[in-house]
Amino acid sequence: MNKKLYIIKIGTSSLTSRGGDLDREKIARIVSEVSDVRDAGHDAVIVTSGSIAAGFRALGYTSRPSSVAAKQASAAVGQGLLMEEYTRFFSERGYVTAQILLTRDDFTDKRRYTNAFSALEILLSRGAIPIINENDTIAVEELHLGDNDTLSAQVAAMLHADLLVLLTDTDGLYTKNPAKFADAEHIPVVEHITPEIEGYAGGAGSANATGGMTTKVKGAALATRAGVPVFICSSKDENVIVNAVNGTAKGTLFKADGSLKTRLQWMAFYAPGKGNIFVDKGAAEALTEHGKSLLAAGITAVEGDFSKGDVVRVFTSGEHEPIGRGIVGYSRDELSAMIGEADARGNVAIHKDDLVLTVLP
Repeated sequence: MNKKLYIIKIGTSSLTSRGGDLDREKIARIVSEVSDVRDAGHDAVIVTSGSIAAGFRALGYTSRPSSVAAKQASAAVGQGLLMEEYTRFFSERGYVTAQILLTRDDFTDKRRYTNAFSALEILLSRGAIPIINENDTIAVEELHLGDNDTLSAQVAAMLHADLLVLLTDTDGLYTKNPAKFADAEHIPVVEHITPEIEGYAGGAGSANATGGMTTKVKGAALATRAGVPVFICSSKDENVIVNAVNGTAKGTLFKADGSLKTRLQWMAFYAPGKGNIFVDKGAAEALTEHGKSLLAAGITAVEGDFSKGDVVRVFTSGEHEPIGRGIVGYSRDELSAMIGEADARGNVAIHKDDLVLTVLP
């Protein structure tokens, strides 16, 4: 049997009742299906929402709070309660769970990124089921963005998963919102994520959800760029997780659209850019069409305060269209001195092995 790794992202609407409370029957069903995947010999990682939903009533709120501080307080209570439910149900099926709380900083800091990767690999090798959530108690931006869609894509890319399954309350991507338009057409397969595909994505489908189809398509763009296919499907469908990994569920499959090594993923998606490099038409063509290294002779201008070994962004001169990101071989001052110098023609500013083209912003 070919053992595979599946990342399963579970949205708030897939875990809660209409009143916003945690629905234990829904959790039990999800756990049962993930356990079936494990029983079949595969690995699974869960990226879950629901900590705020699990905790707000315990603090005396009659409905899901709206202020950031109240959400953070609810998440602080709910994280433990949510994990308690997962742990109990998985234990009944004979599986050990492990809670991991992450924020964006855990991806942008290279050492923390490497540590998270190593911890997840050990947990999987020991047979545990990692259950990952944003650290909502301290992460402010993520509460507004519904970024568990992005987080699941980041985890899937980091671990080079075989498939990312995004569970939501809609059975995939439509040309329009199917709840409002009778002529909305379901899209079963997306070969490439284009502006038209991005335009089909709408807002949140549930009053209890913070991430709509827009964040799911953005997450799919990141994962597929790293070589991981993504499947969006409805948690309401019977046995949907097992069917999704078997390729028989109704949903939208976003095909993988590239492949990036773990080192290049960090540089492409997470590393903070320390500066900008602008290149002429000839250099842009050499990079994008011929896969060449960036030579100092092709640089027209530099911005920022960067040193040798820093990650910088590369743009075309004039239009300032993004080309990619790379690890620069010289400091800003050194490159500035080379601009227009004939003897700098052979100097490699960014080696082709340290350059990733057309990445996400």
